[in-house]
Amino acid sequence: MRQSPGQPSPTSSTITGAVADPVNEFLPLPRLFALGLQHLLVMYAGAIAVPLIVGNALGLSKSDLSYLVNCDLFAAGIGTLIQSLGFLIFGIRLPVMMGVTFAAVAPMIAIGVEPGMGLPGIFGASIVSGVFGIAVAPLMGRLLGLFPRVVTGTVIMLIGFSLLSVGINWAAGGQQMVPQVVDGVKHMVPNPAFGDPFGLAIAALVLVTILLLTKFGNALLCNIAVLLGIVTGTLVAAAFGKVSLADASAAPLMTLVTPFYFGMPKFELSAIISMCIVIVITLVESTGMFLALAHVVGKPISRNELTNGLRADGLATVVAGVFNTFPHTSFSQNIGLVSITGVRSRYVAAAGGVLLIVLGLFPKLSYVVASVPQYVLGGAGIVMFGMVAAAGIRMLGMVDFQQQRHNLLIIAVSVGFGMMPTLAPAFFHHFPDWTRPITHSGIVMGTLVAVVLNAWFNGIRGSHEVMHGAAAAAH
Repeated sequence: MRQSPGQPSPTSSTITGAVADPVNEFLPLPRLFALGLQHLLVMYAGAIAVPLIVGNALGLSKSDLSYLVNCDLFAAGIGTLIQSLGFLIFGIRLPVMMGVTFAAVAPMIAIGVEPGMGLPGIFGASIVSGVFGIAVAPLMGRLLGLFPRVVTGTVIMLIGFSLLSVGINWAAGGQQMVPQVVDGVKHMVPNPAFGDPFGLAIAALVLVTILLLTKFGNALLCNIAVLLGIVTGTLVAAAFGKVSLADASAAPLMTLVTPFYFGMPKFELSAIISMCIVIVITLVESTGMFLALAHVVGKPISRNELTNGLRADGLATVVAGVFNTFPHTSFSQNIGLVSITGVRSRYVAAAGGVLLIVLGLFPKLSYVVASVPQYVLGGAGIVMFGMVAAAGIRMLGMVDFQQQRHNLLIIAVSVGFGMMPTLAPAFFHHFPDWTRPITHSGIVMGTLVAVVLNAWFNGIRGSHEVMHGAAAAAH
């Protein structure tokens, strides 16, 4: 009987003599890794986007940027194996792929640009926030009452809005102002390459390619439309001599990912608080994702299983900080692929994790990724980051504005505070330096305001109600 997408599989595969359920089905190795590669392709563009955003914002060299991508892929593979296969009290044991969360981008940049902080400051805050995530995972049932749809929808929308400014600048060729040293003094001067017509044309090509593939492509092409758009834009730019792969040829074929490659982590209180807030946000997002995925695979999950999945998010973040990358979370875009293919096996995700680790050990590929022009990434970034904002708007569309009349006010004030660092970067210029990781992150500020105002106007809802709403929104 042919299996229809979206329905649990009636498979009769046997493991140690027993009939396996679809989630625990172990497929033949060729098919297992082919399907794992498909999962990798779906999440690859999102997985490498964050290190590229943060690395470019901090002015890393191409070699450091490529190594950052290597570390990201390697840590994502480890996190995926923990989440899908399970390890002691860690892991949801469902077909889940792990990757760096977009929610941490703005706070990490705010931390990284602080004098004396840089990447070690980000990694230190990430490690502590991961430990915090492990500790609070069992308490998420209580904390979820602070994050109803009006809060989570607002936060997700703010994440998209904050990142859109990054994508737009990418499409224009980078930052409007760039540093220039004159007589030993650094000055900010207009970037002559900003808004270059060639770069704008390539960004538009990438955007149009993604739209055409999404409109006319089959299910697989739709899922990897962003990646194919980036590939198309890069190939066209390379044809005009705008892409240099000279450094890639000099890179070693294989390298090991070394813990604390960029220096020992630095621990600063305001940075840690900022990242801990991000972790709480990602745990709420993961809760909705897990509940939606459980519905797709037809396997109800208990509160203990949910807690184990959230613990794995925290553990993956600790591992990521040790291996020179950023907070990790469970990627929701792979839910759609599970539903489309009808393959529920968690070992498929584990195969994708193995492939991520392998890719992380080959620097030449990372050099190629680091050589992608910013305007190419910008064309894709407008889509990716706009979709994040749209997801938040969709969630807000399910908010009750009739019975809870203050919800509009909560959203309005939270968005106002959340957009301050984007629209007026110098708004908190006279505040103490220790507040910068918070005041320079619209996501953190918007989240704090939304949580406080919602608790004041609406009170704290029951965790069961929030979990049901999160699952419905994610699905």
